Amino acid sequence: MKKVLAFDIDQTLNVAKTPITDDIAELLIKCLNHFEICPISGQKFDQFLIQIVNRLLDCGVTPEALTHLHLFVAQGTQYYRYEDGEWQQIYNYPMTDEQVAKISQTIEQAARELGFWEEDKLAEGDEIIENRLSQVTFSALGQKAGTEAKYAWDPDHKKREAIVKRCKELTPEFDYEIGGTTSINAIIPGMNKTFGMTHLLEELNVKKDDILYFGDMTQPGGNDYPIVQMGIDTITVRNHEDTAFALRGILGVL
Repeated sequence: MKKVLAFDIDQTLNVAKTPITDDIAELLIKCLNHFEICPISGQKFDQFLIQIVNRLLDCGVTPEALTHLHLFVAQGTQYYRYEDGEWQQIYNYPMTDEQVAKISQTIEQAARELGFWEEDKLAEGDEIIENRLSQVTFSALGQKAGTEAKYAWDPDHKKREAIVKRCKELTPEFDYEIGGTTSINAIIPGMNKTFGMTHLLEELNVKKDDILYFGDMTQPGGNDYPIVQMGIDTITVRNHEDTAFALRGILGVL
C-alpha cells in the first residue's frame, strides 16, 4: 500500500491555470483520509492556494485533513505545510539576483531570436518572464492568457524545445525544462523535481516505494521526467479526467 500520492498540477489535476473541479476536490478530500497528498509544481505558492487549497475549502475539507496536504512549490524548492491553523513555509532555496537576471536575459534573447517573444499578446499588467525565487519561468503568453490560446500556442512542444536548445547554448550552466502549456522553467542544475521529491522523502520520512506520482510531462525533457528517473512509481495522464479515473480506482480498493 502506498503512503503518499504526489501530483503535478497543470494538466494533471486541472485545466491549465484554472482551479480544480469539484470532482477532483472531492476525490482529493477522500484521499486525504488515507494518504499524504503532495502536489509538486513549478507554480508559485499563491497559485497552489487558488487552484487547489481554496477549492478544497469550498468542498468542505477539514483543518485536520489539511495537515496531510503538503505543498511543494517551484518544483519542490519551497515547501509549505499546514500547522497551527495556517500555512507555514518549512524551507526555501532561492536563486541569487544575479542568477535570476542572467536567466531572464537569456530566455528573452532566445525567444526573440526565434520569433517566439509574444509581448504584444500580453494582458495588461501581465509578464512573460516571472521570478519565482528558486526558479525563473517563461510563460509565452503570460499568466492571464485564456486556456484556448495557451493550448493552441505550442501543442507539440516544438517552439519551447527550440527555445530550450538556444538557452542551453547561451547559458549551459542552467537547466531549462518544459512544463504546462506555454511554460519553460529555468533552474540551477539539480533544483528540479528530483530535488523536491528527495526533500519529500526526508520531510515525510518515507521511501520511494511508498510514493505514487501522477504527471502529464513524463517524457524526456518534461518537468515530470526527473521523477521517472528516480525510480518512483509513476502514472502518466493526459488530463485531470485521467487522474480522476485512477483515483476512483485507488479509493475503490481501500
